[in-house]
Amino acid sequence: MAGKKKSRPLLTGFVVLGLVATSGYLTLELRKQEEKGVTEVRNVGVLTGVQGQATKTGKTTGERWTRLENPARSVLRDTDGQVKAVLTDGARFAKLTGPARTFAEPTSTASKVSTTDWVRLMPEPWAKGAEKQKWFKEWYAQNATSTEDDIFAFAFQYVAGAAQKKDARGVVYAGDANFGPLNTSGAEGGDLRLEQSDFYDFLGTPYPFRDGATGSPEAVRARSLDCSGFIRMVLGYRARYPLMSSDTSGDGLPRTANGMARSRQGVDVLPLAGISGQDRPTAIDQLQAGDLVFFKLDTRTGQRLDHVGMVLGHDTEGHLIFVSSREEVNGPTIGDVGGVSRLDGNGYYAKTLRSAKRL
Repeated sequence: MAGKKKSRPLLTGFVVLGLVATSGYLTLELRKQEEKGVTEVRNVGVLTGVQGQATKTGKTTGERWTRLENPARSVLRDTDGQVKAVLTDGARFAKLTGPARTFAEPTSTASKVSTTDWVRLMPEPWAKGAEKQKWFKEWYAQNATSTEDDIFAFAFQYVAGAAQKKDARGVVYAGDANFGPLNTSGAEGGDLRLEQSDFYDFLGTPYPFRDGATGSPEAVRARSLDCSGFIRMVLGYRARYPLMSSDTSGDGLPRTANGMARSRQGVDVLPLAGISGQDRPTAIDQLQAGDLVFFKLDTRTGQRLDHVGMVLGHDTEGHLIFVSSREEVNGPTIGDVGGVSRLDGNGYYAKTLRSAKRL
């Protein structure tokens, strides 16, 4: 089954509801048409500002750094006041401004995200004043205007129809990915597709972790990435953020959505207050491109958060969109099958959002 890759056609509403009833994974009420919702907006405010930077000739470049709070971060602006970079204290991912791009997935949604955001991994976590340090000056000089693949480019190399990419060893490291193998157990209320497909399952080759453990791929999970496996592929294997072999061993990004949400990695942009509906965060204006978002979808998982995605940006209609790997679409998507990929309003994923982190 794993060796015969099948396409993922757009599912009709009838088929979607049928799959939902079969999987028992998501509730029907939360999949209904979105209700209108209001998102609380907070004024983050400018804390400090430094006008320009001196060059060797004594002249200023016209660029300026400012500091913002909630979360604490440094913002670089050009002479016209346009943002060039956002760097968050304690985080390694930098949001840079570059050429405009449009991300779309016409097989499963009409949403399109046109953005000038490019997100890249810095060699060290950001701290106030790091703009004066040698490591950052060298990194920024190499990345400020780079159009090489960033984490968004990586992410869309796994959606429906994505072409395969092979490394020098012939290992397929990108291409149209599944969520996981079909669940054939026949258990009542069982999921449509099995979870636990990590990035090394997609690769089909063992992966040695830094703690000495080795990830061993299963043939039945070839070309598959569950929600956290997709994030680990994009941010870890591709962008080179450190990876743990599990939720408890090693250092870096844990294996599961729950482990990621509760880890000390990065910065909690929307801190986890709890798993119930009343614990849903409201100040989503604090989210930015590249943030990880965590959800509570399934009552069977107890206190654990059970889904993770990554903020992509606002679509052409102004809705905040995220990308994640899901069983209904059978792979990474920004689509509307099984719930629209919006974090605003009162749709399924907006209602089940519980926290967010900036790595």
